[in-house]
Amino acid sequence: MLHATPTAARKRAAFRAGLNSGTLQRFPGAFNPLSAKLVEKHGFDGVYISGAVLSADLGLPDIGLTTLTEVAGRSQQIARVTALPALVDADTGFGEPMNAARTVQVLEDAGVAGMHLEDQVNPKRCGHLEGKDVVAREVAVRRISAAVAARRDPDFVIAARTDAAGVHGLGDAIDRAKAFADAGADLIFPEAMRGPADFERMRAAVDVPILANMTEFGQSELLDAKTLESLGVNLVIYPVTLLRLAMGAAEHGLRTLSEQGTQKSLLGRMQHRRDLYELLDYESYNTFDENIFTFRV
Repeated sequence: MLHATPTAARKRAAFRAGLNSGTLQRFPGAFNPLSAKLVEKHGFDGVYISGAVLSADLGLPDIGLTTLTEVAGRSQQIARVTALPALVDADTGFGEPMNAARTVQVLEDAGVAGMHLEDQVNPKRCGHLEGKDVVAREVAVRRISAAVAARRDPDFVIAARTDAAGVHGLGDAIDRAKAFADAGADLIFPEAMRGPADFERMRAAVDVPILANMTEFGQSELLDAKTLESLGVNLVIYPVTLLRLAMGAAEHGLRTLSEQGTQKSLLGRMQHRRDLYELLDYESYNTFDENIFTFRV
């Protein structure tokens, strides 16, 4: 009700414990606070806040146009409604190393459990598109080092993403991952791994937890959770899955409404009002006002 019960500190501790548990942590992407509540309801381990989703939600392409203020605001909205830890995409840190340091502290204040920084140049682009580029390894290491130095809560997870595999090859991505771990990164996010062999090589190269991005229509083979766990992956994100499902359903619904002049045939595909009210925990708000929960099926 209003805010989730666990504090940010408790959620961060849970995230740390999950990464070290030996069990694959599953973080679907939430496109808004309500979808984050649905992720929790279905028993997942955490919530992912995707930069690509946030950009799309604002009607923008994923090329680094969003600001720290926009990302922190949406992150706070999502983190407050769920007891699950939230990991947020912080792009390149919104500037130079000092900006990356500030990003850490602003996102700590937003209540998320962790964030990831990437080694792309600006303007960045989706990690599964051609034509992206990465900064020099030393520049990327400075970003990670600045973020680690700025962290106030030692349980706040700082993940380092490298896009080098799609630019210079897997060998360079592995070298960068090692350097990022040495700089203090708690989690390595190797973007655009093509299949099990890539994950095996990355897992063998670094001692810290690693993340798999199972995004649709990209360069990575969509591996199931059991396979990822057997490869030694610690965390899997499904960043855009819910948004794509929701937009597909919305597009179908609008087409039907336009063609048929009524939504009647769509009722069976909709979330019922009672289910929405249950998800929103309407009834508990009667603690404050007995006139609030008046709906009955």
